[in-house]
Amino acid sequence: MPTINDVAKAAGVSPSTVSYVLSGRRPISAETRARVQAAIAELGFHPHAGARALASSKTNVLALVAPLRVDVNVPVIMQFATAVVTAARSYNHDVLLLTKDEGTAGLERVAHSTMVDALILMDIERDDVRLPAIRTLKQPSVLIGLPADHAGIACVDLDFEAAAALALKHLAGHGHQRIGLIGPSPAVYRRQTTYADRFLAGFLQTSNELGLRTVTHPCEPGVDGVRAALADLDTELPGLTALVVHNEEALRPLLDLLHAAGRRVPEDVSVVAVCPRDVAMAMPVNLTSIDIPAHDVGTIAVETAMRLLDNRRVDFTRLLEPSLVERASCREISPSHR
Repeated sequence: MPTINDVAKAAGVSPSTVSYVLSGRRPISAETRARVQAAIAELGFHPHAGARALASSKTNVLALVAPLRVDVNVPVIMQFATAVVTAARSYNHDVLLLTKDEGTAGLERVAHSTMVDALILMDIERDDVRLPAIRTLKQPSVLIGLPADHAGIACVDLDFEAAAALALKHLAGHGHQRIGLIGPSPAVYRRQTTYADRFLAGFLQTSNELGLRTVTHPCEPGVDGVRAALADLDTELPGLTALVVHNEEALRPLLDLLHAAGRRVPEDVSVVAVCPRDVAMAMPVNLTSIDIPAHDVGTIAVETAMRLLDNRRVDFTRLLEPSLVERASCREISPSHR
């Protein structure tokens, strides 16, 4: 393996000059920098990450904290993770993925050992226990989510309240007045995970503003959970004509159960899903959906972290406007069926 001394000899400079080119800690002339970079490329030199970090006080690593609990949709979480990794590489950063639910312990372990330059956190709760620790870390943090007290903390997410309003207004515009919400699992609501709480708040507020008859239910994982949630909705709101589904894993079981019961989508029940576009289009019926913009959210989170590292101005709260794509799962209903 070539060493820094080999690079210095090939470029006709001292090893310290090579080090300064790598770290950027001292100004180097364009001509000298070009010779050093050419020698690095020719020799295939890769600086040792630990030495580079000591020299520059940077690790070129971001931490992505994404606890993988039993009630999270792992494929969707991985869409966010993929977006973060892809964006990080464009800034010459790698990503350390932390999936264990450790509360503040994992954050403090990683931050205090100077393993990372910045942290990006997912699965944010309304009163997240990690917030006090985040405010004391020397590394900047970006949240994918919006806790109740987010003053001074950079946050990026879909505007879930607006997403709920958009779903209901779309269905009401098609004549639907009796609408059920199939939400995430009860555990997600118990933790007051912010995306679920914000969507539910937007759903209830918009339902009241539009004068709709609506019922909401969390949904336990699995077919039995979906069957129970659907039965409860039908019992509490007989004659419902539309469903909003804010639970990606419930979509396929729901469509199968409706089909088995002879209830056609959209002829008998219209469905609006809140899910990634590829999930909506992979169902037996191409679902009208509000996209979960994992790529955009993950990319903006990384860009925000980089701006914080460079001491540049950031928008501390970025809520992306939702968009709805009409496909094949909604229909207009006549006044006699409302």
